[in-house]
Amino acid sequence: MALTARYWCEWALLDTASSAAAATPGVLLDVADGRITAIGARAAPPDGAERLAGLTVPGFANAHSHAFHRALRGRTGEHGGSFWTWRERMYRAAARLDPDSYYRLARGVYAEMALSGVTAVGEFHYLHHAPGGVRYADPNAMSAALVAAAADAGIRITLLDTCYLKGGLTADGAHTPLEGTQLRFGDRDVDDWAARVDAFRPDGAHARKGAALHSVRAVPAEGVRRFVELHEQSADDTWTGPHIHLSEQPAENAACVAAYGRTPTGLLADTGFLDAVHPTLVHATHLGDDDVRLLRDAGSTVTVCLCPTTERDLADGLPRLADLEPVPVSLGSDGHSTIDMFEEARAVEMHERLRTGTRGTRGSPWLLEALHGHGHGNSLGWERAGWFAEGYRADLVTIGLDGVRTAGFDPERATDTAVFAATAADVRHVMADGRWIVRDGVHRSMPDAPASLHAEIKELFA
Repeated sequence: MALTARYWCEWALLDTASSAAAATPGVLLDVADGRITAIGARAAPPDGAERLAGLTVPGFANAHSHAFHRALRGRTGEHGGSFWTWRERMYRAAARLDPDSYYRLARGVYAEMALSGVTAVGEFHYLHHAPGGVRYADPNAMSAALVAAAADAGIRITLLDTCYLKGGLTADGAHTPLEGTQLRFGDRDVDDWAARVDAFRPDGAHARKGAALHSVRAVPAEGVRRFVELHEQSADDTWTGPHIHLSEQPAENAACVAAYGRTPTGLLADTGFLDAVHPTLVHATHLGDDDVRLLRDAGSTVTVCLCPTTERDLADGLPRLADLEPVPVSLGSDGHSTIDMFEEARAVEMHERLRTGTRGTRGSPWLLEALHGHGHGNSLGWERAGWFAEGYRADLVTIGLDGVRTAGFDPERATDTAVFAATAADVRHVMADGRWIVRDGVHRSMPDAPASLHAEIKELFA
């Protein structure tokens, strides 16, 4: 029988989904086999319990990541330009990676996530092949590198293997072939992609397979329909949380209308994608009224993943958040212009204030629910995660209350402190599946994570 570890939380958020934003004092958590086995209350830590000073919350889910984009931070602050000029720089970074270098880069990126309180990541993975599109001896070598990197960082990963078939969709409605670096992303067709993904067996209980379509730019309508057919036929977990980039740019919408007479959302509805099991629609930035109605009609059967820090970095625009109720929302750091899930949650509300001129569209409990339950469950397929409850995964993040950003902490408004005051720099301890991965702000297995990540990025651009 596994030994039980006991943790006494000075303050803990036991119900971040409710309208009550108060923290509970003196929460005692029993943990065994990576799960919470009991929750109690004690005025002081009992003998044998470790004291966690600060505010302890469930671990965060980062539902949308492109690990290699992290290498671009601090290198793309050009004057002028657009999403499309940024994309060319991204391609240049992608062109230089191989399984070994991608593993080294990704382990640093995932360690940075762990240091910020992330306990599970959804890796939207499309950098599959060698230069020119030639398959490695192991066709899933890049996938294996990412899974190994997450294991080193101590976090769970949903490897969202992404189908990417075409180079783009032009304004006159024509799909262009893959070229240049894009050849590394592509498979011959949907069935060829699916056969490769089916052959991949992630190593470790921390990993699970998922699936994604890159976008309607990269997968024609007939490919989307075939993807849906294969999803319906699938008997395993390969198709966890189908994801897709949706309406990130106005040019994507215009090209899709020219090609199909439908917006991207309309095309996904026509092809049956919106009826797939809990698809996650990433960005959903430029939605028309009919698009909003389609998503609202779908309700909780779809999830929208917002990535505010990337969406503003790339000048994508502001999504119509208030209009999307009751669609669930998860959050991702996408291109990693910053890795700070507090900031992603905060930015959702702040961006909506800018868009509408109204404060308080989404309160801090709702924003934490996006980070916790909707991220782990809806988008990444990790059941019984994201909450403090018996039988749930023991994912803990302790936020320090002794720093300048959290000074003035009010236990009655604890969720406001977490969302509107704290940053990743305030994370003291992080546990994933009952194992400490960060203690006192230092990654336990990768104490040199900053230097290691710096070295890998410098080498990539040498």
